[in-house]
Amino acid sequence: MMTDEIVIRRFEKKEAQTVADLICKTLEISNSKDYPPEYIKENIESHSAQVIEDRANESHFYVAVDGETIIGCGGITGYWGSTTESYLVSIFVLPEYQHLGVGRQIIATLEADEYFQRAWRTEVGSSLTAVEFYRKLGYKFKNHVTTPDEFGVVRLEKITGEKPDEE
Repeated sequence: MMTDEIVIRRFEKKEAQTVADLICKTLEISNSKDYPPEYIKENIESHSAQVIEDRANESHFYVAVDGETIIGCGGITGYWGSTTESYLVSIFVLPEYQHLGVGRQIIATLEADEYFQRAWRTEVGSSLTAVEFYRKLGYKFKNHVTTPDEFGVVRLEKITGEKPDEE
């Protein structure tokens, strides 16, 4: 499956449609076992090329590339504008590249990013499909809640420092 060494690099705006298509395919195949069709459809609509471009403008957004093919993506941003907390966004890997370490490489890149490094806490809204992936990487259930919230995601977090007294 993998033809070359996987490279993780910053997203380029011209790749927005390719990334949106990657997310669509991943949601349809990988997440359909955990979510009903209407949920998948809503998520696909909320990951359009324009949304990806906007998200990349508000975060440090990366793509995983195998040769010339974009096979994964993910970003990190401040948590609601915070400079001491961060949030992982839109982490997806094409189904045919899952379980090959690509997701781990994306997370390693995000955790090396300045937004992660400056944060005492980083949160991710995980699909049911990906909860165990994040748990293996050291993310814990936020407030010990193991069930999905009203958005259908499970909140996990990684604490890497002491909570500051004030933002």
